[in-house]
Amino acid sequence: MNTVIGRFLGFFLVPFYTNKFSPDDYGIITIIYSYIAILNVFFSAGLESGFMKFYSSPESGSKKQNFSNPLEIVLLNSFFLSILIYFFSDDLTTVFQVSGSYSYLIKYSALILFFDTIVLIPFAFLRINNKAFKFSGIKIVNITVNVILNVILISFFNFGIEAVFISNLIASIITLIMLFPVIKENFTFGFNKELIKELLKFSIPYIPAGISANLIQIIDRPVLKYLTDDKTVGIYTANYKLGIFMLLIVSMFEFAWRPFFLNNAREPDAKEIFSKVMTLFISAAGFIFLVISFFISDIVELKLPYNFNLIGKAYWSGLNIVPVILFSYLLYGIYINLMAGIQIEKKTKYLPLITGTAAFVNITSNFILIPEYSYMGAAVATLLSYFVMMAGIYYFAQKYYYIKYEFSKIGFAFVYIIGLSAIAIYLHYSGNLNFIFKIILISAYLLLIHFSKIINLKSLRNIFG
Repeated sequence: MNTVIGRFLGFFLVPFYTNKFSPDDYGIITIIYSYIAILNVFFSAGLESGFMKFYSSPESGSKKQNFSNPLEIVLLNSFFLSILIYFFSDDLTTVFQVSGSYSYLIKYSALILFFDTIVLIPFAFLRINNKAFKFSGIKIVNITVNVILNVILISFFNFGIEAVFISNLIASIITLIMLFPVIKENFTFGFNKELIKELLKFSIPYIPAGISANLIQIIDRPVLKYLTDDKTVGIYTANYKLGIFMLLIVSMFEFAWRPFFLNNAREPDAKEIFSKVMTLFISAAGFIFLVISFFISDIVELKLPYNFNLIGKAYWSGLNIVPVILFSYLLYGIYINLMAGIQIEKKTKYLPLITGTAAFVNITSNFILIPEYSYMGAAVATLLSYFVMMAGIYYFAQKYYYIKYEFSKIGFAFVYIIGLSAIAIYLHYSGNLNFIFKIILISAYLLLIHFSKIINLKSLRNIFG
């Protein structure tokens, strides 16, 4: 749940930034953090996953060596890469697509990457030892400190966009300090050559998969910047983040879904249960999609404390991408649902192929669509990449763990979602989409789902007990 709470706290900064910064300034923040996300894959080098694999079932070395060796590699790798980025920050401004005057932000980024990478192994240690309370507590402290420092530095000390990076850096250092007892208790000096060899052999393949996964999520920003400007990137990112309403639903579903399907995988009626869960998820996510899509303009116009809007008025021109992003996350939720078969049958080797193909589609689509459709093109490219991910995992999951999904019910649900959306679009452009019509359309969806018997409440009660 810390992920969900963290996203809520992090989302608090979106109205704050968009009411305090211009789209151009917010675009610069977005671009730099996009590159931080990509670089993070090289800094971690997949060693977090390697640590969890070898620590849980040591094949060589002691428990302390299985903790210390990946931490030592991460420390050395991060130090080397951070030094390079820090001292070549002036040259890297071109790569980061920002003005040379912002090289100091790249220096901050190098330090953020260094401290954030060091804590990966201690955090993984807490997860694997089921220390959920401590893990969540430290994560929430990190985010809370970050949010509070942003507010203080920007509102009371009139800092500019550098406040975002300074706040992040201080929060990362505090996180390392909080995790230091874990490091001290489990760390031992020395290298086990056999263990390191196995660690790297297992971990390095995660780099291309990690890059692909990150590219799907953030490559649209650098491409958008390359083809347009900072302002367009800022408007796009602010509206993209309004997709958090669907992302939170998907995150909560994922949080409950993984242990559920793993615990029920060997039950005789497991596949029937999984099929009904898919139908339920699509129906529920469809409702969320319609509600947020229909009312997003009303939501952003609501006044928050300090005369803020959910996003600043300068960003409202990009609201038309929100339904596209919401639907993209709906497809991602289906991808998460289909993940059951891949994980049950231990066919995760296909995931890099799936994410790699989706990343290729994303990059290609961005370059094709953005010149013609600006940030709407970037949103559609995101939608296409998530569709490819969904289709790819469906193919491999069904190949190794066939489930007879309720396609007629799912089909009707999508017809209702798309049909009602089309009616709303028509009413919008004819100037007749008022509050009453929105309520009628959403009520119609619920009635159609009910009378079509897409969701059988009695069978759901039997499934979930």
